[in-house]
Amino acid sequence: MSQDPSRFIARHVIGLPRSGIRDFFELVAGMKDVISLGIGEPDFSTPWHIREAAIYSLEKGRTFYTSNLGLIELRREISKYIGRNFGIEYDASSEVLVAVGVSEAMDIALRAVLNPGDKVMYQDPCFVSYHPTVMLSHGVGVSIKTDAKSAFTIKAEEVKKAWEPGCKVLMINLPCNPTGGVAEKAELEEIARFAIEKDMLVISDEIYAELTYEGEHVSIASLPGMQERTIFLHGFSKAWAMTGWRLGYACAPSHLIEAMMKVHQYSMMCASIIAQDAGIEALRNGDDAVQKMKVSYKRRRDLVLRRFNEMGLACHKPNATFYAFPNITSTGMSSVEFAKALLEDEKVAMVPGTAFGEYGEGFVRCSFATGYDQLVEACNRIERFVKNHTS
Repeated sequence: MSQDPSRFIARHVIGLPRSGIRDFFELVAGMKDVISLGIGEPDFSTPWHIREAAIYSLEKGRTFYTSNLGLIELRREISKYIGRNFGIEYDASSEVLVAVGVSEAMDIALRAVLNPGDKVMYQDPCFVSYHPTVMLSHGVGVSIKTDAKSAFTIKAEEVKKAWEPGCKVLMINLPCNPTGGVAEKAELEEIARFAIEKDMLVISDEIYAELTYEGEHVSIASLPGMQERTIFLHGFSKAWAMTGWRLGYACAPSHLIEAMMKVHQYSMMCASIIAQDAGIEALRNGDDAVQKMKVSYKRRRDLVLRRFNEMGLACHKPNATFYAFPNITSTGMSSVEFAKALLEDEKVAMVPGTAFGEYGEGFVRCSFATGYDQLVEACNRIERFVKNHTS
């Protein structure tokens, strides 16, 4: 009698969904002349002076382990950077942990604080890994609806509506991938008061903070009473164009960092020392490069926003990130149908909104972190496609 081949696989992994982004882009593999507006990765190379710091690190033979928390020199630079740009003071020796990207920081944060069955609130649509990471930590996800009417900001009213007994963590991503949504300070203050009232820990992923085009980014950790109950996550992938370096960090009260470090030391040990040396250079001398890339992204944002709305794909204005999230319901297709047909007919790749949660239906994510001329051509192809599929 044949045996079930999945009998050796953990039940919570069997039930884990595959990444909607990666599943879709398996369709792209091998196709020619595709313009990809799908992967959330800067098209810029890491600035030269940052790469040079890594080269010098190698030349000096810096190829060893670091402290589990990361190089103290990098943690000091992180502490200074967060104080200068976010108005939050962290002790570099005990309140900062360097991780292998923000994804690992998120993973070890959840594993450090969740008991089986604890509930985690998260905005929807959200980055594809949030809910699966909760599941892998034996938690239970509770989604918070966001929508285009409010430019996909997370609303205190919706947080309160979604809350249920057992919610231990509120996980937020502002600015938000995939929507570009942000939150005003007043909204964050109301959310903060509710988190305090319900005694929830907040995990705040602010990886896109530097790519805020209008208004001022405010961290929930900077609000009264919140630093003591917030794990602040940030990293180098987006603003410094350092995705492949896999370098992120967490800042939090020392008892939370200690708990996260325990998980980190048994799973990852430490981030690459070469990447950490590059991170030091990025924080010390990288502001000009970040600003130049930001100006380019804003120009591209304005292009795709105008073109989407002109062709009848209603699109709210993303005030941050390098993503647009147009509404495609005017075509009569679902998000998956639209994305697949667009790829097949016009060879433009975008990600179905449902990859980011149930409230992503009716939308697609467009990354404008690609060359301006390619964006123009992509918009021309999308417009032709929409004209052929709209009655």
